[in-house]
Amino acid sequence: MEAFRDGFNKVFPMEKLSSFSHEEVQMILCGNQSPSWAAEDIINYTEPKLGYTRDSPGFLRFVRVLCGMSSDERKAFLQFTTGCSTLPPGGLANLHPRLTVVRKVDATDASYPSVNTCVHYLKLPEYSSEEIMRERLLAATMEKGFHLN
Repeated sequence: MEAFRDGFNKVFPMEKLSSFSHEEVQMILCGNQSPSWAAEDIINYTEPKLGYTRDSPGFLRFVRVLCGMSSDERKAFLQFTTGCSTLPPGGLANLHPRLTVVRKVDATDASYPSVNTCVHYLKLPEYSSEEIMRERLLAATMEKGFHLN
């Protein structure tokens, strides 16, 4: 602990932390532990590409599904797509690289989404309904390992 404290103090002097509450320090160091977003955030700070646009039905379904997620589901979604269950301070606006959503080629309602986590790249099938999208997306977020890449 002493070595960690000394190293941390070299990067960010401890006496400077006294102006922050413990919640603010946690937010600065760990991000938002209860990620939240609104439809406008997803539309403005997510990049639909390769088959999706901001106006396409599949992308708008995706926005509604994300907005309907619970806090734990949002954490699992973020872990699946970014490798981290939290958002940086400032939320989706400060997620870099931006979350990119592309249409998964040759996929059906039975297909699952997949990701390239390092670049926040979600390959999402064009599902026929929000219910199917939600079911497949949540199932994918619960998968451990690299089966859905």
